Amino acid sequence: MEESMFKPYTLEEGRFLVKLARKAVATYIETGKMISPPENTPPKLLTDKYGVFTTIEVFNPRGRNELRGCIGFPRGYKNVVTAVIQSAIAAATEDPRFPPMALEELKKTVFEVSILSPIELIKAEKPVDYTNLVKVGVHGLVIEKGFFTGLLLPQVPVEYMWSTEEFLSQTCMKAWLPPDCWFEEDTKIYRFQAQLFKEVEPGGEVIERNLLRELEEKQKKLGGKIH
Repeated sequence: MEESMFKPYTLEEGRFLVKLARKAVATYIETGKMISPPENTPPKLLTDKYGVFTTIEVFNPRGRNELRGCIGFPRGYKNVVTAVIQSAIAAATEDPRFPPMALEELKKTVFEVSILSPIELIKAEKPVDYTNLVKVGVHGLVIEKGFFTGLLLPQVPVEYMWSTEEFLSQTCMKAWLPPDCWFEEDTKIYRFQAQLFKEVEPGGEVIERNLLRELEEKQKKLGGKIH
């Protein structure tokens, strides 16, 4: 699948979702109340049921941003606008890796909303074939084995410049499994795409990310090397 195949929303709709995510968090931190979908919500955001993740990062204008929270609904929840509101609040207050956000942190963080395509099981004749069926810059991954599950969004391997093999291994570890679990026959590997909308600075302009372009630019800076 090519990156351009999953783009359900316009930049204007993406901007609406990112600003809504920020407003939902600000309101919840201030009042403890969850906002409702605004009256000006684009109609399809009230009916679409795509998977949604909200990522919050501490903004660093001179380097890589630092993760502050990331939670979502991989296979959808009610509708996209409700999923954004709830995932944003959860990313800010319920991510077990971090303490709940304080109001003053909002001016230091950037919000990103990821809209996920339907998740599909990858069918491979042998494990080594996964490296040809997963493309860094296009796919996110879900790995399942028994009761263990791990998910990594497609922007993660681009930001860390991972090879496909490292991406598979890191997703195994996200599931609390050995890094080579993707070679085992009873491991299920799924892929998906995502449309990504992100603030360029705290509360600032919202852009749609192009991961393949980002990957190409990073590779040029590193002389074409990936980890």
